[in-house]
Amino acid sequence: MSKKPEAPALQLTLSLPPGINSQYATVNGRRVLSEEARKWKREVSRRLEYLEDQGLVSEELRRDFARVHLSVFLDFYFTTPHKRDLDGGLKITLDAICEALNLNDNRVVDIHLIKKIDPLHPRLEVALEGILDWQFDTEYTYLGPDTKSEPG
Repeated sequence: MSKKPEAPALQLTLSLPPGINSQYATVNGRRVLSEEARKWKREVSRRLEYLEDQGLVSEELRRDFARVHLSVFLDFYFTTPHKRDLDGGLKITLDAICEALNLNDNRVVDIHLIKKIDPLHPRLEVALEGILDWQFDTEYTYLGPDTKSEPG
């Protein structure tokens, strides 16, 4: 009997990303990532490099993630219940993790966001799981060209 393949998975804890109002700056009339946001993304990259050094992230895991659709679980532990919006850290978190793993974030098809409170230890707990059997809605068939990413 053949063994059923296991879906790739990864769990990590990060500091909270900057709030949405701190993520962008205007430079020469263009919206760009703020220094605070770039610093946080570098921190995410370093955290994944550390996990790679510990043997928890490998090239095989990266390849496995690139072959499947992804489910992302983000548990935000804020210091207070109402100061920050739950979704304000979503995009920067997906971008940072996917860039550090060399993945296209268009592979993410399932997102779970949870707001929790921990005034003494604010953090972001992340679980990334591959979905081996994802199927898009079969009621509609996309007939256009197969592109790497769609606008939006």
